[in-house]
Amino acid sequence: MQEFNVSTKVYFGEGALERLRRVEDKRVLIVTDRFMNQLGVPERVASFLTRCTVSVFDGVVPDPPIEVVTAGVEAFRDCGAQAVVAVGGGSTIDAAKAIREVAKKVLDVDTDKMECFAVPTTSGTGSEVTDYAVITDRERGLKYPLSSRALRPMVAILDPELTVSAPPSVTADAGMDVLTHALEAYVSTGYNDFSDAMCEKAVSLVFRFLPLAVADGNDLLAREKMHNASCMAGLAFNSAGLGVNHGMAHAIGGKLHIAHGRINAMLLPKVLAFNADLATVHKGEYCVAARKYQRMAKVLDLPAPNVRLGVTNLIHEAEKLNRKIGIPATLKAQGADLDKVKEMKEELVAAALADATTATNPRPVEAAHVEKILAEIMG
Repeated sequence: MQEFNVSTKVYFGEGALERLRRVEDKRVLIVTDRFMNQLGVPERVASFLTRCTVSVFDGVVPDPPIEVVTAGVEAFRDCGAQAVVAVGGGSTIDAAKAIREVAKKVLDVDTDKMECFAVPTTSGTGSEVTDYAVITDRERGLKYPLSSRALRPMVAILDPELTVSAPPSVTADAGMDVLTHALEAYVSTGYNDFSDAMCEKAVSLVFRFLPLAVADGNDLLAREKMHNASCMAGLAFNSAGLGVNHGMAHAIGGKLHIAHGRINAMLLPKVLAFNADLATVHKGEYCVAARKYQRMAKVLDLPAPNVRLGVTNLIHEAEKLNRKIGIPATLKAQGADLDKVKEMKEELVAAALADATTATNPRPVEAAHVEKILAEIMG
């Protein structure tokens, strides 16, 4: 028996922030970062909480470490929070999730029934509808994905106007995270009809609207469609799982400090080829992942009269999209220290294999496979 659960209420489109006006007589903690605070975004969000007492914690940083969660719990305690509103990108939403969960245990607060709103300002992680949060251990240089249904926000507010401030590079990186989520969930061992539908729609939206959003950040239609794609991809992988693309991205990104979406994008063409495994034919058929990639190529109106051509064209289209929005193809082009990568190769491989997301990869992953993919993206 399988399950597809959509417990988060999603409000989307222009004016979605109006949903916050329904919150009454609460002490609200807005969790955000300093950049968002300087832009006045939390203040704008607070303007809809007219019947509440609002406090702001702006200590979130990219790839939030354990120390940020601790500081957030202190802010939660100091204001006596009765509701939490996360305003920012994936790091902020992840931090807010972790803060609520830790507050429950440390402060003995019943956060299960506490209203939690996720207001993303980037279109990438889908964290507003998932049971996951990624927290970083800076001392060890590792990212830890947390997983619990209690982490899932009750309400997601997808207002495209809040994403306009994201610069082109952030829009590109985040958008490729969306594509990776969808393509990994599409072939993961946990895929199902419901997640497949979300993946197909999300992928088609990304290929059409991500270049437009990168080229013109004020294109509200493109922003809205990328916000929707991000949310759909989040719902898909929350149900189906991910794969070695994310397993390797967590390992490499944590050690080399490369934006999560960017390292995912760099890995994506290589992982597509690995999972398709076109060199192997069993009883006259390619593997399920290869056949599903062919189906996705057809969704995108790419030539796919057979499996091999469909997979090849899908990979080429992903590479083409990377080039179009300025994603480097290799770690060398990214400016990474390749000697450092070689030195920590064994550590990176071990971390990727141990990552929870790798467990649902459609093709069993061994150390030699991770080493090969790593070598391919080094440049």
